[in-house]
Amino acid sequence: MARRKRAEKRQILPDPRYKSLSVAKFVNNLMQRGKKSVAEGIFYSAIEIIDSKTEGKGVETFETALKNSRPLLEVKSRRVGGSTYQVPVEVRRDRATALATRWLIGFANGRSGSNMAEKLADEILAASKGEGSTIKKKDDTHRMAEANKAFAHFRW
Repeated sequence: MARRKRAEKRQILPDPRYKSLSVAKFVNNLMQRGKKSVAEGIFYSAIEIIDSKTEGKGVETFETALKNSRPLLEVKSRRVGGSTYQVPVEVRRDRATALATRWLIGFANGRSGSNMAEKLADEILAASKGEGSTIKKKDDTHRMAEANKAFAHFRW
């Protein structure tokens, strides 16, 4: 039982350009060292690159990529009787979005390329088509949960 109050969720304002909460949260995750204008510039440049490749459907492509990258299941470690089991659990919607965002940014950063905007655009395009490192990570997570389905009765 926790001794302190549960932390309150902060209200995030929508993105000024696209009026989207998911874009605002993505930019906040992309931001490093408090430099939000730099993160916004990177994201907007990536969306412009996607616009040029997909005939003006940049934000829709981003939303599709985010939706395709969300995991439905993950494994959590549970200690039962001296041994640790990987128990599959369903992922809450806000956590699934946070994981997808983290994976998109991380794998975009790991790509080879000239600047972050191009790498992010390539990763978003790949994820929207159902391919790329982000989708592979999601599939690996699902595969791990499926393999440990026998321990689902340890969920509580």
